[in-house]
Amino acid sequence: MRTEPERTAMNFGFSEGQEMLRESARKFLDSACPITFVRKMMEDETGHSVELWKKLAAMGWLGLLIPPKFGGIGGTFLDATVILEEMGKTLFPGPFLSSALLGATALTGAGSTAQKKELLPRVADGSSILALAWQEGTAGEGAGAVRLAARRKGPEFMLRGKKRFVCDAVVADWLVVATRTARVSRHPERGITLFLVERGAPGLAVAALPTIDKTRRVADVSFDGVLVPEKRMLGRLHGGWPILARALEVGTTAVSVETVGVAQRALDLSVHYARERTQFGKPIGSFQAVKHKCVDMIVAVENARSLAYYAAWAVEAQKRKSPVAVAMAKAYASEMGKSVAGDAIQIHGGIGFTWEHDLHLYYRRALANEVAFGATPLHREAVARLLNL
Repeated sequence: MRTEPERTAMNFGFSEGQEMLRESARKFLDSACPITFVRKMMEDETGHSVELWKKLAAMGWLGLLIPPKFGGIGGTFLDATVILEEMGKTLFPGPFLSSALLGATALTGAGSTAQKKELLPRVADGSSILALAWQEGTAGEGAGAVRLAARRKGPEFMLRGKKRFVCDAVVADWLVVATRTARVSRHPERGITLFLVERGAPGLAVAALPTIDKTRRVADVSFDGVLVPEKRMLGRLHGGWPILARALEVGTTAVSVETVGVAQRALDLSVHYARERTQFGKPIGSFQAVKHKCVDMIVAVENARSLAYYAAWAVEAQKRKSPVAVAMAKAYASEMGKSVAGDAIQIHGGIGFTWEHDLHLYYRRALANEVAFGATPLHREAVARLLNL
């Protein structure tokens, strides 16, 4: 006799503890990371505040995804999600994405016990910063784009090549580097190996790049015969792609969530301005054109938030459909962030374009997030491909 499949209810809401974390993150970031501080960090050579970093470590944020036995608090990616959204609202400057999420995910997922004992406690307490060096061309090109060569030389591996747009490389103590240890074949996922490379290694050069968003620094990293001992291999030889793919899923979703926070703050600033700014004796928010634009912005932000939250849940649960959820969230959030921030500038009029106003900083972050981890067309193509599998 056939029976109906068992149906279980799924709750995508955040727990009470996560909502409390959101509230505490909002209060802390509003106090410790006002826009005046962000502007100060934009003029700083590294864009990184050691003092603020120590405060994040004291609250356990840097060890959020690190197991307690390695000095972390054993949280989840959903816990990180609520923090990321609040960070987007304040344009948080610093290597949280690179170290606490990307680096920690790779090291926790593939590191040996010795590697974890050595580095994870230092990541959690803020004394060491990780960065993920994976991109060589256009973001999102996949495993086939990893071509930086790693050739065995006795007990070591020699790395030659260049990584592009490495986020926070200028302050990283350790780089997680994706290399090619076997020729690209019909299955480019095979032959990728991850290595831990220490800052200051002979032959390693970091060149900071000018970017549209000075609140998040990127750099090109060159490897001119850098020798890495075998004990610094992260995971198995030729088996680095699953770990890298997992880290990139985390990073792509994190940027989508952060973009929601960026757009939400741009929306909030616009609504406040529309209530306060008057023309012809009336608040401009009472005019239909402005009112409709604000409504369209609200709808766009809420749609992006739903997609980003679902993607975060799918990544945390490691669902089979997480790749399509991540691609959908990133494709929509990228367009939404740029559109909402642009509309916010229009609502503010000419003042929104000036250096004195904060809105253009949100627009810049939205533009930078649009291309991070692959631009919209790439993720739309991924959605179409994955849905047709």
